[in-house]
Amino acid sequence: MPKLYAIVDIETTGGKASRSRITEIAIALHDGEKVIDRYETLINPESVIPFGITQLTGITQGMVENAPKFYEVAKKIVQMTENAIFVAHNVRFDYGFVREEFKRLGFTYSRRQLCTVRLTRNTFPGLRSYSLDNLIRHFKIPFRNRHRAMGDVEATTILFEKILAKEESEKKMKELINLGVKESRLPKNITLEQLHALPEVAGVYYFYDANGEVVYVGKSINIKKRVMEHFAKTTPKASKLQKYVDDISYEITGSELVALLYESFEIKRLRPPINRAQRLRDFPYVIHQFTNDEGYICLDIAKPTAKIRKSLKVIAEYPKIASAKGYLARALGTFELCAYHCNIEAGNKPCFNYHVKKCLGSCLGKESSEAYNERVNEAIEYLQTIFEEDFFVVDNGRTETEKSVVLVEQGHYAGFGYIETEEIRGEHSLRDAIKPVQGNAETAKIIRRFLAGKNNAKVVPIVQKSETTYDDF
Repeated sequence: MPKLYAIVDIETTGGKASRSRITEIAIALHDGEKVIDRYETLINPESVIPFGITQLTGITQGMVENAPKFYEVAKKIVQMTENAIFVAHNVRFDYGFVREEFKRLGFTYSRRQLCTVRLTRNTFPGLRSYSLDNLIRHFKIPFRNRHRAMGDVEATTILFEKILAKEESEKKMKELINLGVKESRLPKNITLEQLHALPEVAGVYYFYDANGEVVYVGKSINIKKRVMEHFAKTTPKASKLQKYVDDISYEITGSELVALLYESFEIKRLRPPINRAQRLRDFPYVIHQFTNDEGYICLDIAKPTAKIRKSLKVIAEYPKIASAKGYLARALGTFELCAYHCNIEAGNKPCFNYHVKKCLGSCLGKESSEAYNERVNEAIEYLQTIFEEDFFVVDNGRTETEKSVVLVEQGHYAGFGYIETEEIRGEHSLRDAIKPVQGNAETAKIIRRFLAGKNNAKVVPIVQKSETTYDDF
């Protein structure tokens, strides 16, 4: 493990890296025994510093007015932290802000990370709190200028040296830096260096076997973290990956939604063996169709084996049988289908729906198969359709100046693409960015779940005379 640590602290205009900016940064370069270099500077955030932040840090607008902007100190930060492990108290916060500032400049900043909150918790278990304030009091750490970058770096450095002095500290740090991955568990041609070089952004990743065949496709908002988790676990799936994986590649999407949709597309296209086994576990129930001897299209719910599933004409897949029954029941009522031909009342003729005038008598042969099948085909389309309106989803792109665009049209996912933010002029510009992709029931559900969650994506409806403005991206 490298014996070089960059102990970092920043002050910011707020708590969210995507919206806030850095106002101050301090770095202490440590060789495992002592500090060998220091750097600190105020930074002009090119935005307003809220009054509450000024009260906490003492950094005023006037103090940063003539300070360098981030791009002016970026090279120094790269040089100070190069080949070093990025150390901070709550490293996700500090590292996230630094990485976001570099992203705004069009650069990818990637360093191994070490969190002194987690490290202190592992080294000194049982403390009431692991906040820096509490640790300063508990260990009687001398400090100055609390909530200023260098003051906090100095306190964190003393804490870090107390941890280094404990037995097995190097082993604990190695485990945290490598996110629990042990070299002994890695496939023979996969190295820790290769894993640490993976990007920490949203995208799709591919695992290959020794013959160059894709054995698994995955997605994540942080490719590096997710891939390392695969090799840190001891589950049966992880054991398969550790046994068969010989190489790794990835595709950056920038957008979590695009990553989800692209993963679904790639799994169907490539049919990786480990994904297939997982999918059968996650979506074991299906609604499928078949035509009986009388020519009527019948619908049924099944939990087939992998071998039998290949022979079925599957309409939709579900994680629970209750979901499959619920969707089939809605289709039956909406399209006046026959309960007998939907296997809800197997063996009973006429079906109950016929008695209450909700079935037109196909179970008795009173309705022709041609007429009945027209409604069944409408029901099948209904089961595969989630959305009633057409719209775009505009989300993060692969760069700071780019947006991803997903199109939902005629109730289905229709494709995705990318467009420079400055080129968005209206519906036509978003549509021109789309690369057509065949949608299915699964992709529609992916979009629905994504939109129901917390995200910054913008939904742009498609209407005949749209009043939507396209200058708010």
